[in-house]
Amino acid sequence: MTGGGAVYGPISSYSRVRILHLLFEAGTLFEAGTEQSRAERTIGELCEATGLHPNTVREHLQRLIDGGYVIQSTERRTTRGRPRTLYSAATGMPEASSPVARDKVAEAARRGDMMRRILAEEDSGLGRDATYQLDALIEHLEESGFEPVIDERELTVELSPCPHAASAPEHRPTLCQVHLGLMQGVLNQAGGPLAADCVRAAARPEECTVQLRLDAA
Repeated sequence: MTGGGAVYGPISSYSRVRILHLLFEAGTLFEAGTEQSRAERTIGELCEATGLHPNTVREHLQRLIDGGYVIQSTERRTTRGRPRTLYSAATGMPEASSPVARDKVAEAARRGDMMRRILAEEDSGLGRDATYQLDALIEHLEESGFEPVIDERELTVELSPCPHAASAPEHRPTLCQVHLGLMQGVLNQAGGPLAADCVRAAARPEECTVQLRLDAA
């Protein structure tokens, strides 16, 4: 995905990527109506799936919660026993929205409006909601150490050179899938017609372009 070298935030650690991938996957399977009964995961389930120590998983989860990427909740029990703490991916949808992420989106819109007034920028033609989505997406990517180049006409986000180019080839699909999911979560949280469609196929590992999609109202 992009950047000037160092990557920060949730995808700077492959262990966090694995945790996020499991949480995204849990939510997707739940929404698809499979046999999975819930979209959340426990510490124990995440430890079993990743092979990580519980303290390590807790540390990663806390960083993800603080960043607005994961939501923590308490299990609702109908039987006796101490309720478990559950974790789910913050997808930006009404039922999976993080207060931290909401605050980030509002601040991104405020700063975007201020910069447009200062620079006297013309309306891109995408509309107010899509513009605020791009404000939030750019801030998310820059906060993570990337240097995104947005083409509002082609609806692309250029993230080359990808700092994960040197990653193990078997890790790249998961990295790309999680990063795309994070970007979609930001766009969902901002609310509007734009969606993160796919990571375009690239000729070289260091190339990364994300294709956005403008959904009809």
